[in-house]
Amino acid sequence: MAAGYLDILRARHAARLLTGTLVGRLPNGTGPIAIVLFIRAEGGSYTLAGALAAAYGLATAVGQPLLGRAVDLYGQPRVQLPAAVVSALGMVLLALTGLGPLPLAYLGVIVAGVATPPLEGGLRALWPSVLKSEDRVHRAYAMDAVAQEIMFTVGPLLVTLLVSLWSPAAALLVINALGVLGALSVVLSEPSRTWRSAPREAHWLGALRSPGLLALLGSFFFVGLALGSITVAAVAYADDHGRESVYGWLMAALGLGALIGGLAYGARQWAGAPEKRLRVIAGFLALGYLPLTLTPSVPVMTALAALSGVFLAPAIACSFIVVDRHAPRGTVTEAFSWLVTTFGVGAAAGTAVAGPAVELGSTAWSFAVAGAGGAAALVVLLATGRLLAAPVRTAAVVTGSENDRNGAVEPGFSSGHKA
Repeated sequence: MAAGYLDILRARHAARLLTGTLVGRLPNGTGPIAIVLFIRAEGGSYTLAGALAAAYGLATAVGQPLLGRAVDLYGQPRVQLPAAVVSALGMVLLALTGLGPLPLAYLGVIVAGVATPPLEGGLRALWPSVLKSEDRVHRAYAMDAVAQEIMFTVGPLLVTLLVSLWSPAAALLVINALGVLGALSVVLSEPSRTWRSAPREAHWLGALRSPGLLALLGSFFFVGLALGSITVAAVAYADDHGRESVYGWLMAALGLGALIGGLAYGARQWAGAPEKRLRVIAGFLALGYLPLTLTPSVPVMTALAALSGVFLAPAIACSFIVVDRHAPRGTVTEAFSWLVTTFGVGAAAGTAVAGPAVELGSTAWSFAVAGAGGAAALVVLLATGRLLAAPVRTAAVVTGSENDRNGAVEPGFSSGHKA
């Protein structure tokens, strides 16, 4: 299993691009918790902290596809680095103004969110030119999904460490400075500097004119909803058991399950259409969420949380392949950014629905929201089977003019673009 991932990391530029992207995404991965801790330290209420964190999340959802389209049009360095700098300046504004006046605080988080660079989609656009093999690119997608789980686990720990050593304001500044350095590392690399998107058809819908992509986005809205509801449900479960540490155990178990599943998924080669495979994975993902509604003892619940996460990273990794197959020519970064946006909006909806579910029903009801989200994701994939069966492009990954300007790709590993 490890040999395949080591083979990817030994490829020229691969380790730098993966590390730079993860570091560059730290501000986004830790933004909500950093904002909440800072506002609370400034004397603000939880309601205000939540409102600012929500404004940041919604602004990020708006900015990602717009900046992704700009990357496809103008290249990575001309968009990613300026965006990272502007995003960091937005957080600097928040750190300097605090709660007074409030409009400046909202302006800071909105600027930071809208300008968040689409490094995630950018990395996936670069993998084919770096790895030059379809199987290695698919494994890189799985490694990418695993790395996300690690970042979303380590990132909040880093924020809390910085808060304890210095202050919440310092945590905001340090995390965003690291983000700029990560983006700088990516855009100064040769693959990022030389990457050019394929010529694209002028269309105001951009990537969204693909019916298959819309179907996938509809499904992953509900996957995001399931995950968002679990974060709230886990807090309620911890409250029921009188120990805040229980929340950490449940979320760590969820991340561990996703880590194991992602590593296992990327360790083998998969035959057949990824759209069909995604439906199977989504089915197991939905089944994994249902036992959480039993809310058993803490040890059993922790094991169930780990089990529910096993198919998450494989679902994400497989979705990357499907996105690439269905994105219209010249829109690959934008398409990946839409997946990030849809997933984030779904997670926000999940947190919004799970809260009332706890108050009106019980903790089990909030976990039922996750089960319903997983089931809805599967239903969307099944209902849109015809749309997903007709990809815009026939290859699983993009090469050719879009990602391999010098034509340095293994024979037989073509772009699959239709003339």
